[in-house]
Amino acid sequence: MADIRERRGYAVGDARRARILAAATGEFAAHGYRAASLSRIAERAGLSQAGLLHHFRTKETLLIAVLELRDAQHAARFVRPDGSTLAGREMLEELCSLIDRNAETPDLVRLLAVMTAEAVAPGHPAHGWALNRYRQLRQYTIEALTTGVANGEFDPGLDAEAQTDRLIALIDGLQLQWLLDPSRMDLAGVFRGYVADLLAVRG
Repeated sequence: MADIRERRGYAVGDARRARILAAATGEFAAHGYRAASLSRIAERAGLSQAGLLHHFRTKETLLIAVLELRDAQHAARFVRPDGSTLAGREMLEELCSLIDRNAETPDLVRLLAVMTAEAVAPGHPAHGWALNRYRQLRQYTIEALTTGVANGEFDPGLDAEAQTDRLIALIDGLQLQWLLDPSRMDLAGVFRGYVADLLAVRG
């Protein structure tokens, strides 16, 4: 009986954490870190502020948990069942699918845009997260494109480092424009066109 009660307790705690993280995602996306309110997050999650602080002791801790969860969910898309990471054409196809998904989840895209812009300031709580995220993203993409060149999937003259910089800049820029004026832009379509035109994928 004690084991059953313990498992139920963990399940309830996990469900509360999930509600808090979902509520915090919307709050941070709408207001940024500085103006975000723990009381509003608690209200959105159906908890008291004390209940929220039982799971996340500070607003900074909650912010980092939200960002790390989002990154983990995205990173999992690029890992095969055997634990290896996608590379070459597979990586690009999954990246296009991720942009498709982003077009259906504007709150998450807005969260990334707002937090990244705020995190430019060295003293911001998410500064280290943003810096590490871009470093890791750049390293992974360079390696994936380099593997594609070695496997004959891409033009042998492709500069993996330069193309990585362009890809990251394109994604950030397109998503920002789309957030500002979603009716004007086919986010996923424009990105897929860029991949088709500029990476010279070999069939």
